[in-house]
Amino acid sequence: MKLTKLMLPAAISIASLALSGNVLAQTWKMAVGDAAGGTQYELATKFAELIEEKSGGDITVDIFPNGQLGSEQDTVNNASMGLLDLSILAINNITPFSPTVGVMTLPYVIQNAEDAKKLTQGEIGDQMTENTIRDAGVRILSWSYAGCRRLTNSERPIEKPEDIEGLVIRVPKNEIMIAAYQAWGVNPNPLAWTETFTALQQGVVDGQDTPYITIDAMKFYEVQSHVTDSCYVFLLEPLIMGEGQFQSLDPEMQEAVLAAGQEATEHSYDYLIETEDSIKKKLVDEHGMTITQPANDEKAWIEQATQVWPQFYDSIGGKEKLDEALQALGREPAPAG
Repeated sequence: MKLTKLMLPAAISIASLALSGNVLAQTWKMAVGDAAGGTQYELATKFAELIEEKSGGDITVDIFPNGQLGSEQDTVNNASMGLLDLSILAINNITPFSPTVGVMTLPYVIQNAEDAKKLTQGEIGDQMTENTIRDAGVRILSWSYAGCRRLTNSERPIEKPEDIEGLVIRVPKNEIMIAAYQAWGVNPNPLAWTETFTALQQGVVDGQDTPYITIDAMKFYEVQSHVTDSCYVFLLEPLIMGEGQFQSLDPEMQEAVLAAGQEATEHSYDYLIETEDSIKKKLVDEHGMTITQPANDEKAWIEQATQVWPQFYDSIGGKEKLDEALQALGREPAPAG
């Protein structure tokens, strides 16, 4: 017998789950923003495999990629209200609901996969989970590591910030990322993820930024020819569940969900390390993309973009929150506001 949660009000759905415990088999619906083949989908399939195994087959997961269940921000609302079981989304789409998570998307805080792992799997990551429960009503169960967001465009090689002037760049609807582009002298176009490919295809925008794995999975090479090997933001993609649903599970099932999430996180990190270089090579050799290195190790990019940090100290919970993250990474405190 299955509980069809999308047809029930949230309160009834949560009450039913609380009564069922592990007695009734359940099929959970999981929203995935990206297409099959990317890091989101890899995390989704691994978590689905693990939770089915750990629940003894009581829980199965149906995966809906490519934004079939709504925009990534919509899925946060739906999960918090009990209308959706699970969602995997870019962390910048949680920030509007839980602004302290923005410390993870401040430009050049996370500069590589090792930095991302240190923050998400340490005390900072635990704080982010607590804050999203408090602010957004959703719990982060697992993390997908997608890699550095690389700037792509259809016009020309980009080495330094002034090279980007005159281009229209799509960015997520995220104040921090918009501010970073404005610091480089660009007025970006905030578009929903589901609109991005079409906007690139039709020339509404000239470029966007996503990791190599996402460029490949979303087939952006069909509409983009140049990549800048930059790393202004490392894309993290948490797997979330509504806190009401999590609390409705009996302790044994909660433990199974958390264990599946942790193992899926570890798998995602390994997947990134094992596949990113080969995908980067594939984009060049098979799809004809040109990869350009940023000038002077990104010095100008970093100097200009990090000037926006003080604008967001209040929203992330104070400058001390950024300093805690930088300290965890072995770096100097942030400049004063």
